[in-house]
Amino acid sequence: MAILYTDMFLDPKTGITKFNNLLQKLNSEFQKVKDELTQMQTRGQTLETEVTKLRDAPAGTPIDNTALQVKIDQLEQLKKDIQRKAEDAQASYGRRRQELFAPLQTEVGRALEVFAKARGITVIIDGAQVPLLYAAESTDITRAFIADFNSKNPATAVTATPPQ
Repeated sequence: MAILYTDMFLDPKTGITKFNNLLQKLNSEFQKVKDELTQMQTRGQTLETEVTKLRDAPAGTPIDNTALQVKIDQLEQLKKDIQRKAEDAQASYGRRRQELFAPLQTEVGRALEVFAKARGITVIIDGAQVPLLYAAESTDITRAFIADFNSKNPATAVTATPPQ
């Protein structure tokens, strides 16, 4: 029996290189959308500040109620647009992540099976998924598996391709 911590596969320094390359590729594909959302949020904060200043103007200060209402309407529409864009981006990100990672997860699964059989391991528990009360350090095969996988499956640099 052995313990494996799959969450360590994504460690940028000591994890599975192919996972990290795919994650980098995925994030770069969605960087433009992330930047757009950040710009929209900044615009929303600016509008919020403007609305607050107009509402909290000192007593006796003339307030252009039409201009205030226009800003309020713009802010409400922007909030809806941000939410919609964020939800769409999240769904697209999830689909693309699945597309990119599914083949690698299959590859890692096969490699893990070969690794285990070669070492006479009949059961592997994912310590990242199952709470463990105690496990001897000698049962943790995470680092050995990652090193083995990386040596047998060298990662090549990936370039971003936009989602379709």
